Amino acid sequence: MKKILHAILIGIIVLGLAQTTVADPTKAKEPVDRITFIHYRDGRVKVEGRPKPAKTPTCYKLLGIKWKRLPVSYVISPQVNKDAILAATVEWDAHTRANLFGGYEVDESANFDDYPDGRNEYSLGNYPQEGVIAVTRIWYTRYSKEIVEYDVMFDSEFTWGDATANPEVMDWQNIATHETGHGLGLGDVYQSVCSQVTMYGYSDYGETDKRTLELPDIIGLQKLYGR
Repeated sequence: MKKILHAILIGIIVLGLAQTTVADPTKAKEPVDRITFIHYRDGRVKVEGRPKPAKTPTCYKLLGIKWKRLPVSYVISPQVNKDAILAATVEWDAHTRANLFGGYEVDESANFDDYPDGRNEYSLGNYPQEGVIAVTRIWYTRYSKEIVEYDVMFDSEFTWGDATANPEVMDWQNIATHETGHGLGLGDVYQSVCSQVTMYGYSDYGETDKRTLELPDIIGLQKLYGR
């Protein structure tokens, strides 16, 4: 009788493990890797990790990873312009039938993590290098290539605002749209002919071109999530 109960107990435990999903990266059943995009104002963009190479040379780059559980919720620090983040997520959502983004909350605890904590976060901080506009960190499962979390940090070294009203500031929405593209699985592109697309890797004060997606951005997005 004890053996039977023991077998039933093991079966329940195994079943519970089988139902665990990677929605919470801290409970992933496979190793979780990360890619960090460090965006410099002066034109240098450093990528840590080993994203897959671009699949086409047509002004978009797929990282070989994507969200498989949608929609994605996120958390915004009160130090970050909420309307800019909302506009950025709406812009990406507008170009695919997939419901990419769901609810959000404003929370003082939003920060830029070294390890995944189950929240997609937008925050303001001081990256320990000069000239960094923003940093995006993406966590994904090693074998199934499923994105499980992303964090974006806007660097407090810069003066942020609405560049349509004041061209002397770094535009919240411009940079937020670009960094959110990383969070969806798109990499930077650097060819000069791609300079008008949202995922072009360089930015500066007064720029607003990245607020709206161009055709290459849309093609890349739809390759990941459908039309």
